[in-house]
Amino acid sequence: MAQQPTPWSSQHARGGELELIRSVQGRSQHHGRSVTLGIGDDCAILQPPAGHELLVTTDMSLETRHFLREVHPARSVGHRCLARGLSDLAAMGAKPLAAFLSLALPAGMRRNARGRAWVDGFLDGLLALAHVTGTTLAGGDTAAAPGEQVIADIVLTGSAPQDTSLRRSGARAGDLLYVTGALGGAAAELAALQKYPRQFRDAGAAGDHPHLFPQPRLRTGWVLRSRKLAAAAIDVSDGLSTDLHHLCSASGVGAVVRAAALPVHPLARDEKDDGLALALHGGEDYELLFAARPSVRMPKRAGGVPVHCIGRLTRAKDILLQRDGRTEPLPAAGWEHAL
Repeated sequence: MAQQPTPWSSQHARGGELELIRSVQGRSQHHGRSVTLGIGDDCAILQPPAGHELLVTTDMSLETRHFLREVHPARSVGHRCLARGLSDLAAMGAKPLAAFLSLALPAGMRRNARGRAWVDGFLDGLLALAHVTGTTLAGGDTAAAPGEQVIADIVLTGSAPQDTSLRRSGARAGDLLYVTGALGGAAAELAALQKYPRQFRDAGAAGDHPHLFPQPRLRTGWVLRSRKLAAAAIDVSDGLSTDLHHLCSASGVGAVVRAAALPVHPLARDEKDDGLALALHGGEDYELLFAARPSVRMPKRAGGVPVHCIGRLTRAKDILLQRDGRTEPLPAAGWEHAL
């Protein structure tokens, strides 16, 4: 008989699974009053603040697809697993409430020291970011993976005042186009990691590691929403070019991007390859791309992060790039979720 998934609330888990569940439960912390019941029962109980609506997002991290266990530090994999969902909440100006982690591990992984160390490192990274962002790990699931690869699925819930969440569909022709932070650094660091993995074994969230430890722009998203600075927003997870196409499609507009205005990350500028290409198509930068009315007085920084005007939205549906005195089509050449 196939082994069945083990809920974190189960009292019948055996061996390493029960040890893992108890470890996670003991290390999880409640942040605020939004989670009234967390790990330890059949369901978690959430209570969004009065007058707020609930936002939910989910993201899956697959070994060999999103990370390499022999290359990525375990803390980085855990951090990135949570950061992906937090970035979605940031794009809508939401505050995190709770996270739910489903983790499938290869059979026997928890029975050897190396496997236990990897899982502990994964949880270290995830729970450290959860603590910093005020996100409660409120439940999840464990199971034996069908093969030899780790599978981690994260569900994030957040809240925002009723009818105020930023969406992709709020932009209109004439709006100015902005992006936060810097672009291309994640792709550049990934390339370096694949060549020299040993150099990154001791990397930590405190350093500037846009691929290994991306920083979700939660505070920035909150400022853009609460101060009514942005009309539409999306996080730059699939690459600026692809996510710009998503935003424009949802809003029914086109765009003109000025290449000279793009904030290229120093790691991308140092690459022998075209840093502009990494900034446009690299992906996993987890910055915010947003539109704002021309009448909005945009600050130079929002939530402590630099804000850059990179273009404008148009009535025409074309997505264009201006560089070197010419205008050319800007294709969606970032990450594509192949099925």
